[in-house]
Amino acid sequence: MRAAIVALSVFASSLLALLLVYAYGRFGRHLHGPASSALMPGGEQTELDRLAAPHIDGHPGLNGVALIADNMSAFALRALSARKAGRSLDLQYYYWKNDLTGRLLSREVLAAADRGVRVRLLLDDINAGLHDHMCLSLDAHPNIEVRLFNPSRARTDRFRRGFEMMLRPLRTTRRMHNKQWIADGHLVIAGGRNIGDAYFDAAEQANFRDLDVWMLGPVAMEAATVFDRYWNSPVVVPIGSLRTMRKHYLPAFRAKLERIAATSGGQYYLTHVERAMKDGGWLPATVQWTGDAKLVSDPPEKAFLQKRNNWIMRELMPVLTSAQHDVQIISPYFIPGSQGVAEIARLINRGVKVAVLTNSLAATDVAAVHGAYANYRKALLKSGTTLFELKAIHEFGDPRRMSLFGSRGASLHTKAFMVDGKTAFVGSLNFDPRSASLNTEMGVLFTHPGLVDDVEAVFKEETCPANSFRLTLENGRLHWHDSENNRSRVLHREPEAGFVRRLTAGIIGILPIESQL
Repeated sequence: MRAAIVALSVFASSLLALLLVYAYGRFGRHLHGPASSALMPGGEQTELDRLAAPHIDGHPGLNGVALIADNMSAFALRALSARKAGRSLDLQYYYWKNDLTGRLLSREVLAAADRGVRVRLLLDDINAGLHDHMCLSLDAHPNIEVRLFNPSRARTDRFRRGFEMMLRPLRTTRRMHNKQWIADGHLVIAGGRNIGDAYFDAAEQANFRDLDVWMLGPVAMEAATVFDRYWNSPVVVPIGSLRTMRKHYLPAFRAKLERIAATSGGQYYLTHVERAMKDGGWLPATVQWTGDAKLVSDPPEKAFLQKRNNWIMRELMPVLTSAQHDVQIISPYFIPGSQGVAEIARLINRGVKVAVLTNSLAATDVAAVHGAYANYRKALLKSGTTLFELKAIHEFGDPRRMSLFGSRGASLHTKAFMVDGKTAFVGSLNFDPRSASLNTEMGVLFTHPGLVDDVEAVFKEETCPANSFRLTLENGRLHWHDSENNRSRVLHREPEAGFVRRLTAGIIGILPIESQL
């Protein structure tokens, strides 16, 4: 009798789960918004059209490309492009924080929409779902539409949201990690930065070291094609289909944005933007023109679970394995796996020098990832890999790289690699299983000596002994080498990491969950 009751309970639970999953599928299919496409240059000229024309006409068929390493410049260039736009803003991000810089950029986007600019904001739902208020407020504007990638039906209840993730665990792990900002179909900013304080030197504790690629020219058409494919994907749902009674949010949201802009922090950033605008700062100081810049991207179908297919890696791996002299990799979350370690060893056996920069345990914002990475450190060092780990504290000499609050905490967020000093990639892709198989990713692959030199300069700065530890393996034990107060030192345990972090990383390192990290 007891066995029959247990069997009946299991059957009923399974049936309920299947019905809920089916209901979710029907929910998603019935809520898709109408298709739309990018508004490309043509017809009446916008201010950005007029500003861009002399540069594009002077370099026919080429793309103007600049690397944006400075966090304040990354903020200002986005704000200025929104101010100059007169036709469209297409914005695609993993997350957009409802914090100081997130609100200030929301204010710029809202001001553009007030001028008649069409705004399409596409966000992954993993972070958007718990602060819908901002997204719904923006979506209430007649010129702004917000859509969410792979959204949950549970918008405000964390328990229900967690329950839904348990019911469809394979699908909910598939996230849109893409980051791009497209203005008037002309100007594109793509790379590693999301929208939030830690990316623009406004976080109190620690700020990310990151890279964007600013682009002007034909590559904008590639970016628009990628955006449209996601925007019109069956896995993307308008936020207005998920929530009602949203229009009343907008006036209160506007008032909140103006209060934020009037604070000392808001004025700090807006003054910087105004200064850059007077200096003609919509254009970066150094722009290189090249015919060899290509946007590479996973398609949204990667989230459909139809088949495992590492689209972006299929394009990038041949570039890496073609190296003849050296490969330099920057990845905040680095989990190469056995196959990756073997591939690196093959390169080194051919005489290629391979150097990797990732976060130290103290610097990483995801200690769990470090636990999986730590399992491969000894194998990497035995293969001949040069391995660096970024410190949590940077003593930068350049005051422009200090945060709003004077914090010098640093965490690596740059995702890039360089091959033979000729070719480089900058984007959203980490060298880990999640980026390869679960998240959708994108980035820019380019061949240009000046641009590659700029990426190598970032690698050189971040890996100097003052900023990073260099790891060695001696008698089977790891050692961390750096300099402090201009004096070399050697450490024999995870530097600067507390007990909880070391415990977390240690536990994760023995659990069979690497494929999800």
